[in-house]
Amino acid sequence: MNILFIHQNFPGQFKHLAPALVQQGHQVLAMTMQKVQSENWKGVKLVPYKVQRGTTPNIHSWVSDFEAKAIRAEGCFHAALELKAQGFTPDVIISHPGWGESMFLKRVWPQAKLGIYCEFYYHPQGADFGFDPEFPIMDEGAACRLQLKNLNNMLHFEVADAAISPTYWQASTFPQPFRDKITVVHDGIDTTAIHPDEYVSLVLNNSIELTKRDEVVTFVNRNLEPYRGYHIFMRALPEILRRRPHARILIVGGNEVSYGASPDPQLYGKTNWKEIFAAEVRSKISDADWQRVHFLGNLPYQHFIPLLQLSTVHVYWTYPFVLSWSLLEAMSTGCAIVASNTQPLHEAIIQNETGRLVDFFDPAGLTNEVCSLLADPAARQRLGANARAFAQQHYDLQTICLPRQLEWVQQLAA
Repeated sequence: MNILFIHQNFPGQFKHLAPALVQQGHQVLAMTMQKVQSENWKGVKLVPYKVQRGTTPNIHSWVSDFEAKAIRAEGCFHAALELKAQGFTPDVIISHPGWGESMFLKRVWPQAKLGIYCEFYYHPQGADFGFDPEFPIMDEGAACRLQLKNLNNMLHFEVADAAISPTYWQASTFPQPFRDKITVVHDGIDTTAIHPDEYVSLVLNNSIELTKRDEVVTFVNRNLEPYRGYHIFMRALPEILRRRPHARILIVGGNEVSYGASPDPQLYGKTNWKEIFAAEVRSKISDADWQRVHFLGNLPYQHFIPLLQLSTVHVYWTYPFVLSWSLLEAMSTGCAIVASNTQPLHEAIIQNETGRLVDFFDPAGLTNEVCSLLADPAARQRLGANARAFAQQHYDLQTICLPRQLEWVQQLAA
């Protein structure tokens, strides 16, 4: 078949599926907004596209998101027309529609089957929006703007033939009747490559070597922000450090914002969440204990997996939102996990079987569970082994997820 992928930051969630389709003998192209260094990635021909214009200054704030998506969709539409003029006709189009790009591709190739990646549908109640009372929604029109953000989803529903979603909870956020078109298959975790390693070591600051003999608490975000519970974790730190005088805290994540809003500098006096919540707890932590807190920034992936392998206890916190790959990677390495008791976690973390769940807003509960596991090697071993077995059984790339994704593509084509 001729298969066309659409993803602004290709490969994104398709990093395993697209090369696997190449291996099956299909001609695979991918349209992306990225500047490409090569026209070929793992056998996939890369087709960059450009937008035709920028967003309108002072546009109505409720429709600014949709305008941005329409601009990307226009750019992708014109690039698709060029591909068609060159003689390319896809049998199947597979798109992450989150940026709007694939909105008009059925206008170019009406006979192609369109499958979309359903990551999240916005809700004014019951999910991430308004979840954290510490950050109340002050704008009365914010829910209206959120409702309009779903325009892109709805327009894709009209033209999509099928969909795929990585978790049952994320699929459940989408409305009927489209929900019945969604097949739930995770992107997949390579549990063979991502495995426990008793001999792993990591050197911090070119001077401190950590091994499995050390007591290490890990916390991972793409960016350190409230959406992923950074503020709750930081508030647990003073007591964890006090109770566990030999523990080292390794915090991974950047200083930007991935999902939520940036802090108001006038309100907080600082421009990023990392500094805000570090400053909040700093006076409660001695200088000596603060030396055991290590902010590692955004780690290259080749160092990230060793960090998880090294972890004595791993903490994962999130609003009711998209589930991070990092949780499942931590499970695959056999981490003993303490996680927030929010809906996305319920598919992977079974209480006291594959990890421990704590109310999202309970720093004291988080402290207690982390310290309890740090003091209990047998419980850590049991939870970590169960977590890895669960990841292998439900999320393994080669035996579970990739075969189901390939089957989904075949069914889409048919």
